[in-house]
Amino acid sequence: MSIPVALPDLAAALERFGSGFLLTTAGERIKVVVVDPVVEGSSLRVSDPGGGTRANLAANPVLTLTYAPLTPRDHALIIDGTGRVEGSDVVVTPTGAVLHRPASHASEQVADDGCGHDCRPVDSSGSA
Repeated sequence: MSIPVALPDLAAALERFGSGFLLTTAGERIKVVVVDPVVEGSSLRVSDPGGGTRANLAANPVLTLTYAPLTPRDHALIIDGTGRVEGSDVVVTPTGAVLHRPASHASEQVADDGCGHDCRPVDSSGSA
């Protein structure tokens, strides 16, 4: 489940979460690298994620950035988007973002919104 979010809200969340994982694929295997995206206008720049990531994006521009919960049983940040190679860097155009955690990790009743998990839009403070 992805919930569209304004880039200023995403920037605050990225600052809060720190390093994340960039996932790309060009076939049957998923490539995962640790990254520190920087907001540039309406996109994110990932500095030199490596040749395998750039090759994957040349074949398939769809990607996901994930960030682990900051504390146990808290929300993870998941960003969907597309990427294009620019020199040795990757420029990401976010298409959606969500703070996600399994319903079993929630301390309160989870809303019955069809997702079945505790998903929340990213707000301007970068928190759920």
